Amino acid sequence: MKRRVVVTGLGVVTSLSSQVEDLWRRVLAGESGIHELKLFDTTKHKVHFAGDVWDFTPDERYVSAKDTKRLDRFTQFALVAGTDAVEDSGIDFSQCDSYRCGVILGSGIGGLNEIETQVERLLFKGPDRVSA
Repeated sequence: MKRRVVVTGLGVVTSLSSQVEDLWRRVLAGESGIHELKLFDTTKHKVHFAGDVWDFTPDERYVSAKDTKRLDRFTQFALVAGTDAVEDSGIDFSQCDSYRCGVILGSGIGGLNEIETQVERLLFKGPDRVSA
């Protein structure tokens, strides 16, 4: 008998919350995650508001301090949300075929800070200095 795909666990990192229950409560209450940007100075830009995640700090349960320094921020979001989804599912990996289990992850766009850093390295230091 073949099993169908099912959603068994959820994990989120959003501008409203990084907890599924809290996010859902706030969405139902009509709260907006859009606020004034705090991650960088917007005075020279036309846009000053966005749905950025400003209070995010991954703990060691998700990402080591060493990895936090080398992973792009959106990758850290993915690790946290993915880990929470697996934990929320309650799956016992010893009881299932690991080749038939997985996590599906979505991101609107990510890695822009790292893309910018690597393009700058390419332009000013040459292709040998770019990290793939």
